[in-house]
Formats: sequence, C-alpha cells, structure tokens
Amino acid sequence: MAIVTILGPRDAGPGERALVFQKAAEFLGDEPPTRIDVPPKGSTGDGEGRLREGVAEIVPALQSGSLFGGATPVLLVDAQHLLRAEAEIVAELVEAADPSSTALVVVSAGPVPAPLGKVLRTVGEVVEIPKLRERDAAAWLAEAAKARGLRLEGPAAAILLQRFGTDLAALGQALDQLAVLGRVVDVDTVRERFTNRPEEPVWLLTDAIVAGREAEALRRLADYLEHAHPLALLASLEGEIRRRALAQVAPDFETLAGWVGSSRYPVKKAWEARNRTRAAGLARALDAIARADLALKREPEATHRVTMERLTVALSRWLGR
Repeated sequence: MAIVTILGPRDAGPGERALVFQKAAEFLGDEPPTRIDVPPKGSTGDGEGRLREGVAEIVPALQSGSLFGGATPVLLVDAQHLLRAEAEIVAELVEAADPSSTALVVVSAGPVPAPLGKVLRTVGEVVEIPKLRERDAAAWLAEAAKARGLRLEGPAAAILLQRFGTDLAALGQALDQLAVLGRVVDVDTVRERFTNRPEEPVWLLTDAIVAGREAEALRRLADYLEHAHPLALLASLEGEIRRRALAQVAPDFETLAGWVGSSRYPVKKAWEARNRTRAAGLARALDAIARADLALKREPEATHRVTMERLTVALSRWLGR
C-alpha cells in the first residue's frame, strides 16, 4: 500500500517516536523522502493562503508523481498539528491521488485531524504504535543486546532500564558504548558508566504508589524529580485519586467517563480498581496532597524532596492494595 498512516500515542516519548520513525522507514525503503514537518498550532509563519509555510510544500510533493514511477516519496511528520483548513486541503489531495501511484507516509501523535484522518483510513493502511511499557523496552533491550553480540549479566539489563526508562534511542546508544568495552556486560560496568536518570512518564510513579510498592515508588520519585517540578507531580496524583474516588460512587463506567470527561486508559484503570480502593485511604490521601501543596509553596526548596518522599510513602501505605 502506497499511502500509510502511522499513529503513535498522544503523549509519545522518545521511545515511541523512535518506533514510529522505525516503522515509517520500513515503508519508505531506501529512497530519501520529501519530509514535511507540520509546525505546532499557534506558531508563526502563516505563509499565503490556507496553508502555513512549510505545510504548503505538500501540494507539489503529492502532485509530483509516484514512488514506483521514480518520484520522491513524501513523509508528513506531526500531522496532529494540522489546522482544520490544512487538513481539508491535504484530504482533497489524497482523495484525488491514485493510491497505486502515490507514496505518502503520515506520522501523527494521536488522531489525525478531520477530515484527513477519515480519508487516510479509507484510501490507505493505518498502523498504530501503542504506548511503550517497560516490559516492551525490556524485550527490545534483550533483542538489541543480542544483535550487538552482548551478554548482559545478572541485573545489568534492569539497571539499564532504570537509567534510561523506555527511551529506546538512549538504550541503543548505551549498548553501542558497552559493545566497545567487550561482549560481557556486568552490573558494575553499567553503574559506573551511566549515571543519568530517565525522563519517565508520571504514570509509572503513580502506578507504583497505588500498588503500594514503596521502594519502587521512592526510586521513581527520585527519577521524576530530576526532570520535573514536584507541583506537577502533585497535580497528577490529585487527578489519579479523584478519578478513583469518582469510580467508587459511579454506577457504571459510562457515567464515570462522563463525569471525568474522558474514557481513556487512566479512567478505565480507575474503574477496574474501584473495589480495591478504600474510601478512608482516598480521603487521607487528598488531605495529605493539599498539605504537601502548601508546604511546597511556603517552605524552602531544600525541604521539597523530603516532603515528597514522606508523601510518597504515606500514599503507598494508604492506597496500596
């Protein structure tokens, strides 16, 4: 199929983007494409007419002919940023194109704006890249190490995942460095060579807290605070706890989704855990988050980490099943 859409998750991190572009490269083959990067909404450079500067390049690119006839393939990146008018124009171009003589790969973090998204599903193939989990990264790491002729001894693989999270590009670079040192990689080598902390999604921390895994939660808290402010974490924790509180009183999932305004995975997770969460624990957790919020805003920054560590331990004990 000459027209392919690759959909990554809305909040795609480095690992997911690496998988998305890896899949795009499989469809594009060896011929370098005409790459068009859609600028974020609200950016400058409107250009003339209904297409912003840069996006307008897709018109001659799609009208230039076929990959199989010798023309250059087209790679449209970050299609989720397309404005409504732009999506309409590109949809018209795609509808008018002959799928057998057009080479187009569309990359989007989340759904492609209407009406282009519907047109792409009608005329071409759609590939969805799911959110990358740590177990997916672990499987990828095992295969990547094998491909490089490396043997990861003991918990060396687990330490690499702790250092780099689901960032596949960073993991690949780490393996390339280790391959220079030898075929066998032990824990001490990994710890001595890599000291950075991964920029992990916050749900990994909240999952550890609500599961009652204190040690893991504290470790992930340290990782998280390397890259983000504790107030951002408090907002995520409060949202998670409120979803679980609403799940306890909602008569069904559809009602809960209506109250929250979403039916995405975090809401489904809260609904599935409704019978494992104690109302008293939720109330104490919300109160503790409110007090931690005041402490972070009033107390010196040097005390913030201790405040968050105490909160993390308390929440793990109150909410953990």
